[in-house]
Order: sequence, then structure tokens, then C-alpha cells
Amino acid sequence: MPYFIRLILFLFCLMVLVESRKPKRKRWTGQVEMPKPSHLYKKNLDMTKIRKGKPQQLLRVDEHDFSMRPAFGGPAIPVGVDVQVESLDSISEVDMDFTMTLYLRHYWKDERLAFSSASNKSMTFDGRLVKKIWVPDVFFVHSKRSFTHDTTTDNIMLRVFPDGHVLYSMRITVTAMCNMDFSHFPLDSQTCSLELESYAYTDEDLMLYWKNGDESLKTDEKISLSQFLIQKFHTTSRLAFYSSTGWYNRLYINFTLRRHIFFFLLQTYFPATLMVMLSWVSFWIDRRAVPARVSLGITTVLTMTTIITGVNASMPRVSYVKAVDIYLWVSFVFVFLSVLEYAAVNYLTTVQERKERKLREKFPGMCGMLHSKTMMLDGSYSESEANSLAGYPRSHILMEEERQDKTVVHLGLSGDANAARKKGLLKGQMGFRIFQNTHAIDKYSRLIFPASYIFFNLIYWSVFS
Repeated sequence: MPYFIRLILFLFCLMVLVESRKPKRKRWTGQVEMPKPSHLYKKNLDMTKIRKGKPQQLLRVDEHDFSMRPAFGGPAIPVGVDVQVESLDSISEVDMDFTMTLYLRHYWKDERLAFSSASNKSMTFDGRLVKKIWVPDVFFVHSKRSFTHDTTTDNIMLRVFPDGHVLYSMRITVTAMCNMDFSHFPLDSQTCSLELESYAYTDEDLMLYWKNGDESLKTDEKISLSQFLIQKFHTTSRLAFYSSTGWYNRLYINFTLRRHIFFFLLQTYFPATLMVMLSWVSFWIDRRAVPARVSLGITTVLTMTTIITGVNASMPRVSYVKAVDIYLWVSFVFVFLSVLEYAAVNYLTTVQERKERKLREKFPGMCGMLHSKTMMLDGSYSESEANSLAGYPRSHILMEEERQDKTVVHLGLSGDANAARKKGLLKGQMGFRIFQNTHAIDKYSRLIFPASYIFFNLIYWSVFS
């Protein structure tokens, strides 16, 4: 009996198990259920998840001492360099420097960073790995300020190849000194250099060189400056010696700049030329118009002084003469001489009038004739003066004038010897004519001043252009 009961229970359990494994029929709802994708049932593996156990490192950074250079104690490690100039930001004549933004790349081989990989041709890292390995200590000679860009992160890239070759690139802005020669300013060309050198390693430990010769320097075609035309970039290299540390490899990035002249023609040369030409207007103004001629001369002198001061304010205080200084100061001398010319005319006119006054006091009968002669030479008559001459025929007036000239000269030369009397006669006649014809200085100035200034311009532009 117990055996029979156990058999029944066993069969019952077996039937329940079979029924539980049969698929359950769903109630018909009129909708067809689409099968679910099989990949949704699979769990994706998290590749960034840290696995238990010691990870396998491709770069064995912790196994080496990277405070020493590669192949320490052996021959100098060659480090190739190439540069791509992104922009020339500014050129400052006052500070004698320039600002440049560039991509600086280093190439060397460090067998300590070699790794075996069948799939990766290279591995690229950011600036965090740079602090853990050895990199060349290149710096910019004669730099005033420099920095590595850090927006949005440090602009540093490190690429390691399986055989141990390393590419180290960074984006830098540097302000460096440039020795400029302003003797031909603003008709000048300037050559500036950016110099690279290892700070600690001499040529026995590190050999710095241009990786591809002149092709190691690349420039952006869009580089332009407001005042300069960039003529050419080129590279050079040489050894630099320091008495306390030794010889170092130094690389040079040389570039030549040609200054645009049009800005200075508009701001400096044309205004200075116009001021000189304006000073010549006084030669056509009546010599008796003292306020007009004096005010014109002073105005042109002060304007030239302002132009000279403005040009020198934007230039370094050099101890030699610049080309623009020559032009401005010669122009200033022409303007100042035009003021002195009127001073001479005014002085001679005053002397002439004083002598005529003395002659009138000594010879009252000659007063009318001398006064009429002065009016004829000046070319201006008043109504009363014209009436005083109305009763004299022209031939009589001329004869009287010649007679008076001879009388004045004879009185001035009485008591001299015959030879001295002839010389004195000529000198007296010439001096008297100069005093009587002071307006002739203005006539000569109208020709001499423009001709001299044109001649100066021809020489200036042929020498400095």
C-alpha cells in the first residue's frame, strides 16, 4: 500500500512538471505581436569598466626613469623640429618686438615608450602624459612673453608609435625681441628672427635640427599685417656658445618685412609738403601787409612742429637720424626761411625809409623827387602823390632822378681817391638799388624756394626709395 501511494504521488508531480513546461496560449485580442530583437536580450559590455586583476599597460611608464634623456650616457639624441606659423599678431616699433602664434612640433625616438600592437599604428595622448615622460626642454631665446594656449583644454598633443618614435606638438603665442634699424624709416625693411634652443642639454646630449630643412617651416597664406608686407620666411641653424655651460644647437625662424609707405605719405609727407608750399604764399602778399605775412609764417612753423612731434611720439628714441626726420626737418627749414625772408624784406624796407627821411631833412628840394621815385618802384600811388606829379613831364622826372642819384652818390664819396671813387660809385649804385627794390627779394624767392625744394625731393626719393 505505501508503495502504491508513492507511485501515484510521483506520477502527479511528473504531470505538474510537464504542464508547467508547455507554452501558455494567449487570449486572442485581434493584434499580432511582433517578435522582439534578440540583441535587446543581450547585455552590452562596458569597455571602460575596471576589471578585476592587474591591467595590461601598453606604455610601461612606471618601469623607467624618465627624468633622464633617452640613451643616457650615449651619443646625442637627435630631436627634429618643424613649425607652422599661424599668425603674426603685431609688430611694435616702440618696444622693438613682435608677437607670433605658431604650432611647434618635436620629433624624437624613445625606446622606453615602444609597445607591441597589431591593431594600433599609434597612440595619441593629451598633455597629462607629458608630465610623466621625458620631453625636449626647448625655449625661445630673447623672448619677452610666451604661453601655451589652454582653451578649452591645454593645446598639447603627444603621439607615440610602436617603435618608440614620438611626436610632441603644442600651440604657442610668443612675444620676442627684434632689433630694428630705423635709419630708412618709413622706407625701410626689417628682418626679425625667432630663436629656439635647448635650455639644459648641450650639443653633446641633444642635437636640435630642422626636420625637413627649409620645408620644416610652413606659413598660413592668410597672414597679413596692416603696415608691413611679409616678403619671405626661411630657416637657419647654428651653434651658440655660453662661456659657463658650453655649446648649444640653435634654430632660427627668419622673416623679412617691407613697410607700406602709403599710410605715411598721407599722414606725414603730404601734410609737410603742403605746409612748405603754403609758406610760399607770403611771397605774393604785399610787403606792407605785416599781420598777414607774419601770421602765415608763424602758422606754418607751428604746424610743422606739430607734425614732427606726432611722428616722433610713435617711434623709439633712437640716437641716429631717420629718413623721415631728414624730410621733416628740411621742410621745417624751408618754412622757417620763408619767415626769415620776410624779416629781411621788412628790415630793408625800414632802412630804405629811414635813409629817405634823412635825405629829405638834408635836401628839402629833393623830397618830392625821391618820394616820386619810391612810388614808381613800388608801383603804387595815392591820389595826392599822383597830383603832385601831374605837372612834370615823364622825361623830366627821369632826368631829375638820374641827376639826384649822381648827387647822392657824389656826396657819399667826396674826399676819396679816384680809384676808390669809381668802386664806391658802383657799390653805392648797387646798394641804393637793393634798398629801393626790396620787393625784388620776393621775386627771387618765388623761384629759388620751389626750385630748391623740388631738387631736394628728387635727391631724397632717389636715395631712400
